[in-house]
Amino acid sequence: MAIDGLTIIGESINDSVPSTKKLFDAGDLQGLKDLAKSQDEGGATYIDVNVGPRSGEFLAEMVKHVQSVTAKPVSVDTPDPAMAELGLKAVDVKRCGGKAPLVNSISPLRLEMFGLVRVQPFRPILLASERNEGGKAMPNHTAEEVYETAKLLVHEARKHGIANNDCVIDPAIAPIGSDSEGHLRRVVDACRLIHGDPDLKGVHMSVGLSNFTVMLPMKRPDGSPVKGPLESAFLTITMPLGMDHVIGSVKRKYELLDDSHPAMQCVRECLTLDGFDVIMRVQEYYNS
Repeated sequence: MAIDGLTIIGESINDSVPSTKKLFDAGDLQGLKDLAKSQDEGGATYIDVNVGPRSGEFLAEMVKHVQSVTAKPVSVDTPDPAMAELGLKAVDVKRCGGKAPLVNSISPLRLEMFGLVRVQPFRPILLASERNEGGKAMPNHTAEEVYETAKLLVHEARKHGIANNDCVIDPAIAPIGSDSEGHLRRVVDACRLIHGDPDLKGVHMSVGLSNFTVMLPMKRPDGSPVKGPLESAFLTITMPLGMDHVIGSVKRKYELLDDSHPAMQCVRECLTLDGFDVIMRVQEYYNS
């Protein structure tokens, strides 16, 4: 069972997933539709559709194929405004009971994507991990920078008639297994700042949760899982701060953990550590 109040955006139909890329490369549409259906049945609220570098026409066709097997709304996942427009034009909102699709993702360098509401009303995922400096994307290294970018994006959304409660802010998570630069602390502190701002009341937050545990082993020496508990620990800490969406796997068991759980102890300690000590603490967790 999913955590009450957590919206899962099914991550599997994404060209960056090796097994899915094989389906794309092989033209296995039935396999891709089966993947969409399995995510629906597994509890996803949205089905992400990311076709990578393929054409906008192909993205539009994939949106139609996915909607042919599920009544769940889709997430049109591309940084290319032209591709996103074709994807949105392909969406049949009647098929999903009038629920608006997501568009993932709009950044400070892609503000023109808000104008796609003329094609189809949508809920934007707002990439707050980078800012626009003289027309160049610059990464946000502090929670305050993420917060300022989030405010800018939400204010821009309002100009296009998109309400706070339709905005989903992505502060961008990083792998905990290589987090020597304090990315975890940045994300948690940014969530706290966003959640505490009355002007941003009602906004949602999301991350690509599988990125948090990428490259870590699947199991500890005693056979217990590594990734699911660490991801659940992250959610236990951040859901009270407004993290109520994730791009994630319906196969993962997300749950709220007690403070005594080893994964909770690991993640909480990582929030207090710096540099290589974070990496060593994560290694201690999965090797013990």
